Amino acid sequence: MPELRVDPLTGLQAIVASDRAHRPNAGLAATQPEPIDAEQDPFAPGHEDRTPPEVFALRPDGGAPDTPGWRVRVVPNLYPALVPDATEPPAHARRDLLSARAAAGTHEVVVNAPDPVVSLSQLRPEQAADAVEVWRGRIRAHEEAGAAYVHVLVNERREGGASLPHTHAQVYALDFVPAQVARERERFGAYAVRTMGGNLLQDLVQEEVKLRERVVAIDDEAVLLAPYASRLPYQLMLAPRRPRERFQDDGPTGAHLLHDALGRLARHLGHPPPLNLWVRTAPRDAERYCWRIDIMPRLTHLAGLELGTGVHLNIVSPEDAAAELRDA
Repeated sequence: MPELRVDPLTGLQAIVASDRAHRPNAGLAATQPEPIDAEQDPFAPGHEDRTPPEVFALRPDGGAPDTPGWRVRVVPNLYPALVPDATEPPAHARRDLLSARAAAGTHEVVVNAPDPVVSLSQLRPEQAADAVEVWRGRIRAHEEAGAAYVHVLVNERREGGASLPHTHAQVYALDFVPAQVARERERFGAYAVRTMGGNLLQDLVQEEVKLRERVVAIDDEAVLLAPYASRLPYQLMLAPRRPRERFQDDGPTGAHLLHDALGRLARHLGHPPPLNLWVRTAPRDAERYCWRIDIMPRLTHLAGLELGTGVHLNIVSPEDAAAELRDA
């Protein structure tokens, strides 16, 4: 029977209706990605002049900026959504109805590896770990520069919003805390008050490990599970074994389990699926929080229910998804 579930971290609602997976043409699988055209790839080694000048690169053997020899490379986005010197838009007569402000901030691209692949899952585990470490460094650098919140995300394949196929992340250094992050901060704070100091994500992970129904894998650093109120088929969440508010602080990143998670999805679905993933870390003024990484495969389309109500319809229960991915 269908169930309406509420995500304890976000408050978002999802209808889990597994029977709908048996509808005609409802099968879920990932198609094989197109090979990357090395000549047209601006992120390929030797094409450093096709991007803006790098702002950071991981170069264990040294070397000049904007030359080959890097493992991970960070450049300004060529088509930024945020700019540091954004000008204020003209004021409207009714500011209480029509408000706008400058989209100020920084928008960067992290080229996760020189290899011409479409997914982090196709890298070696140590390469994925290097990329994740650079993500953490960029969050730290922008926070120290005064950003109110830094959002790191990965879009894989065109269906996931990637305009270039070569594996890369994006960094948005915002001068405001997004509403969704602020709501989660409030839920963490309210839970801490209600439980006399409890950590919402820590307690949730402990409960999930106890139940075992939605846990996919565990290693020394992190726990991988299918969230109770998963909004999309095969949605995953990675959380640290020991709670830590800020992803950018020293400590485990869960990079190896993240790589394992993406590999499980690729093996189960036949190919690396289109997906979005992002790092959720504590906003600056959070008193109670815990970082996590959300992974959202894009195997189904958002339609009128999701867009009109914010309620998602998921045709693969998280219990089934976890069981299938444990076996992948």
